[in-house]
Amino acid sequence: MQTGGVAFTLTIDCGGGGIKGSVLDEAGTMRAQPLRVPTPYPLPPDLFVKTLVELGERLPTADRVTVGMPGMLRHGVVVATPHYVTRSGPRTKIDPELEQAWYGFDARTALAEAFGLPTLVLNDAEVHGAGVVAGTGCELMLTLGTGLGCALFDGGVLAPHLEMSQAPVRWGMSYDTYIGEHERRRLGDALWSRRVRNVVEGLRPVFLWDRLYLGGGNSRLITPTQLARMGDDVVVVPNTAGIVGGVRAWSLGTSR
Repeated sequence: MQTGGVAFTLTIDCGGGGIKGSVLDEAGTMRAQPLRVPTPYPLPPDLFVKTLVELGERLPTADRVTVGMPGMLRHGVVVATPHYVTRSGPRTKIDPELEQAWYGFDARTALAEAFGLPTLVLNDAEVHGAGVVAGTGCELMLTLGTGLGCALFDGGVLAPHLEMSQAPVRWGMSYDTYIGEHERRRLGDALWSRRVRNVVEGLRPVFLWDRLYLGGGNSRLITPTQLARMGDDVVVVPNTAGIVGGVRAWSLGTSR
């Protein structure tokens, strides 16, 4: 609850492999150590909501909720999500029934009713970006984890979401598969880091950013040599931004 005018935000960062959350004060300081649970599969929307509520019950009381999840969302409604429609998790077969269940799922309304609190649901990279953007110029957030997350900001205003993760890149692979966790494990950090640099250089003329932020759990595994070659306009940010951004996400301007 509010104490001395300070609102507490429960922020939950949902990934393909794990779901983690914490409660933050108005300044973005965590009031509890982040808790993490494995993402359960198969994952229909009702189990997704139940998992998040159970995680929230293990954390301090909050006044509002911010949820970041993978996929294309518009106004808190799921248009597509890449992992949660699979039978056993990332890179497994898509279940048509799950795909149908997730399409058009009003995650914001369902979670707001389940928590009994005002709730904001965004793409997970958008929440990451909210935690780090300076609010000036064109800023791009890319998250490296199970797959690739993407969020674009112009003067601190969040642009409509681009699901870059599903775009083809090479050899019939999407960005999700080309630089996702599966390929990092197969290639090793050195070769994978080279791929990440190639992706950055390939996207540079597309976005012409003023600043590119690399976040997500795997960003810290980029080798110093490859990171240095990307240039001074590319910055690695802590994975905790996916939680810290839950506060600033409420004050984001949006063009959609």
